Amino acid sequence: MIPHKQWAKALHQSARTQQPRDQFSTQNTYTLKDAYTIQHALIQERVNEGHNIIGVKMGFTSLAKMKQMGVDDMIIGQLTQDMRITSETPLVRSQCIHPRAEPEIAFRLSQDITSPLNVDEVSHVVDGVASAIEIIDSRYENFKFSLEDVVADNCSSCGFALGPWCEVPLGLNGLDMVQTFDGSTVAEGTSDAILDNPFEALAAATRLALQHGLPLKKGMIVLAGASTAAHFIGDAKKVEVAVDGLGTAYLEVV
Repeated sequence: MIPHKQWAKALHQSARTQQPRDQFSTQNTYTLKDAYTIQHALIQERVNEGHNIIGVKMGFTSLAKMKQMGVDDMIIGQLTQDMRITSETPLVRSQCIHPRAEPEIAFRLSQDITSPLNVDEVSHVVDGVASAIEIIDSRYENFKFSLEDVVADNCSSCGFALGPWCEVPLGLNGLDMVQTFDGSTVAEGTSDAILDNPFEALAAATRLALQHGLPLKKGMIVLAGASTAAHFIGDAKKVEVAVDGLGTAYLEVV
């Protein structure tokens, strides 16, 4: 029997104390279903602290990343209020273990989602799209983990920042995405790297969220996945992601 709540508490403690831990998979065999059960318990720890669920995030939306991890589907994690980074609430480096930044695209839901949607339907259930930065910060030593480990750890979620909300365009293909640290380019990609089309990632989010019991309510945010590999923030003080036609997201590190 896998001690789901005990492992969730251990991961939460690692996040709150900035003390990385060993992978569960090195000493235990557990399933993806177990991993999502642990993730739910982990998020409940945050909810118990007063941080409501405000969205979801997609992982493995790169076909190359799926192949690297030996999987044939994406993964999904959850976003809570305390993960939102703004000008008033910057990223605090001392509250992280080994943070990395990824360039992403975000959607805002215009209605509750109660059934999986296809790529042709999803543009009708969002009322905003934005450039975004996701901060990932694995709670495992050396940022190494199995598929089950990373899902249990809420897909390494740590924080995110959004650019200005824009009207939803007819298409999101071929948008250049550039990430900079203190004004120097560290990553360049295009929106096509996000499952060939960010709307495909959004459709996958509706399927996976409902499959794993994650809420998708009006006003919630969906991070569609990264267009490049994640980069260690290091000593950077400012992270920016510019997306063609969607403006720039930025965050400060203190």
